[in-house]
Amino acid sequence: MMTTTMTAQVEAYLVERTSLGFRAAGPNASQLHSFARFFDGSGHRGSLTTDLAIEWAKGHARSREPRAWARRLDTLRPFAAYLLREDPATEFPQAQIFGRSHRRATPHIYTEDEISALLAAARRLDPEGGLRPAAFEAFYGLIAATGLRVSEAIKLRCADVDLGSRCLTVRMTKFNKSRHVPFHATVAVALADYLGMRDRFLPRVAEDAFFVSTPSRSLKKRAVHWTFQKLRNEAGIVARGAYRDVRIHDLRHTFICRRIQRWQAEGADIDNAIAALSTYVGHAKVSDTYWYLTGIPDLMATAGNRFEDFAFGEADHG
Repeated sequence: MMTTTMTAQVEAYLVERTSLGFRAAGPNASQLHSFARFFDGSGHRGSLTTDLAIEWAKGHARSREPRAWARRLDTLRPFAAYLLREDPATEFPQAQIFGRSHRRATPHIYTEDEISALLAAARRLDPEGGLRPAAFEAFYGLIAATGLRVSEAIKLRCADVDLGSRCLTVRMTKFNKSRHVPFHATVAVALADYLGMRDRFLPRVAEDAFFVSTPSRSLKKRAVHWTFQKLRNEAGIVARGAYRDVRIHDLRHTFICRRIQRWQAEGADIDNAIAALSTYVGHAKVSDTYWYLTGIPDLMATAGNRFEDFAFGEADHG
């Protein structure tokens, strides 16, 4: 039986996580503190029980959807395993009683014409012929051409962009890793054009932000998203995925899908190719990249056609 408060147990758990190299702060920590307050305030002084975990997941979630309840249980699950080490009487739901906690929604896959229209709209931003339109055109174009995350493109420094070797250095990304991202010669030309405009307004310093909208202001996340909304409306792009509107992040999805589609059409060794692509785009797990084979209808059809050709070919030679 647990003899200390749940709040104390949560604090000890987060300290242990930090000592092991994990980040203790963030939404998960807030959720654990929420559960501790609920548990200590319930008057229960025994071990963690399945009923209490479910009551907290359902009763304290903002959403009334089972998927939201499942996500809260997922947050609690590692902590429950920690409690079990000290208290064998700890209980926790073992099955997915609320179903899957996450569902991958089908993204919008841009056509080449849509991307061209988006970049053309960026060129028309005010002031005409100024740094701002050049920066946004280069910014969205780079994401479309390399699949960078928005945060990765924003954080690029001048020293991170090597036009000579046609390679980006993406530092300390979403999963605290750095990687090199080669790019095509046409991307180098577009970035060189942007740098030519940038050099007219301010000196190039290695550690300064690569993308700047004015001589004194680097691109900020809010401005990047607000400007994108304006441009997508001007370009008249209508969402075809599961989201109401097209998103900047869909440019990343489009890059990955188009690359896999090309490999499929060329008959490439998909397993080896996707392993390389997973590293290129900075996925933590190669399974995140494999999802595109099943999550995008066009790719699913291509994969099905290849399997059909393989199956009938085997039958013909059998």
